Amino acid sequence: MAAPAQTILGIETSCDETAAALVRRHADGSGEILANIVLSQIEDHAPYGGVVPEIAARAHASHLDRLIVAALAEAAITLDDIDGIAATAGPGLIGGLLVGLTTAKALALAKNKPLAAINHLEAHALTPRLLGPLEFPYLLLLISGGHTQIQIVEGVGRYRRIGTTIDDALGEAFDKTAKLLGLPYPGGPQVEALARQGNPKRFDFPRPLKGREGCNFSFSGLKTAIRETVEELRPLTQTDIADICASFEAAVAETMRDRLSRALKFFKDEFPDVRQPVLVVAGGVAANKTLKSSFENICRRLGFNLMVPPAHLCTDNAAMVAWAGAERLALGLADPLNATARARWPLDPQAKRLTGAGVKA
Repeated sequence: MAAPAQTILGIETSCDETAAALVRRHADGSGEILANIVLSQIEDHAPYGGVVPEIAARAHASHLDRLIVAALAEAAITLDDIDGIAATAGPGLIGGLLVGLTTAKALALAKNKPLAAINHLEAHALTPRLLGPLEFPYLLLLISGGHTQIQIVEGVGRYRRIGTTIDDALGEAFDKTAKLLGLPYPGGPQVEALARQGNPKRFDFPRPLKGREGCNFSFSGLKTAIRETVEELRPLTQTDIADICASFEAAVAETMRDRLSRALKFFKDEFPDVRQPVLVVAGGVAANKTLKSSFENICRRLGFNLMVPPAHLCTDNAAMVAWAGAERLALGLADPLNATARARWPLDPQAKRLTGAGVKA
């Protein structure tokens, strides 16, 4: 019997975006976004060149209530009309997570609504199912400032990690490159923009782990090569900066093609009966156009469909959290009011924890 339609309030406070959303999961399993409001804290953190956890947590506490009110108004419903409340419970900055999860618990208790304490990575993993029909299993490439992983998504709550970074995450590598070049925060989009103006063949940066067995990633050696190049060239010209960005992006694209092609072949061997396999790419770095073009080429060559959610659903948002809550609550997977916030929360708890990867594994 199909689950009835449900309207879920989602709350996201895991890092430096404060967000609230209302999402409806219809009886046929399709999704609809009723409201999706995101307040960026970029200006608050820009003077420090990165996210300051204390500032982030205080901003969440200051703005979350009014964002929830605004989301309800935009959706033209009240708290009495919703069927459940979902909030990111991890992984992320613990202060921010506590703000969002505590707010969700208070509302759930006051309105007698079920609570879904959501893994932020699962929210990314399930986002494509909000946008249209997508059957399990499928392959997920999650690329963000905090994570670089390849997961097989076998069902809600069922994930198998087959690749992860052994050091830096991809978004972290973009941001650190930007910092070495003196570019303003946030650095990733700055590197991408300047790469379009540069010569990608000027610098022969390393392609970490290219040709190696498995599907893991490494970006620290690439970052070191860029730092050494910057030190040799000082003072940098605008041409130097653009060429470094272009060469860095070319190295990343080639590395990702190598690692991802192995993952796609692994998936096809594991699931030979899946007639049309799908690769989902999610996370903030999924918006990078050069990388997206590489992914399209790999998928075309190996017979995969590529699904990349629109940029506003790849970066941190509450619609994906609400949808993950809707998926879980439709299966009866509500959480108790003593659910805890977790700074580290692997999507695949059985996967080996890699030294040097930290929360990124």
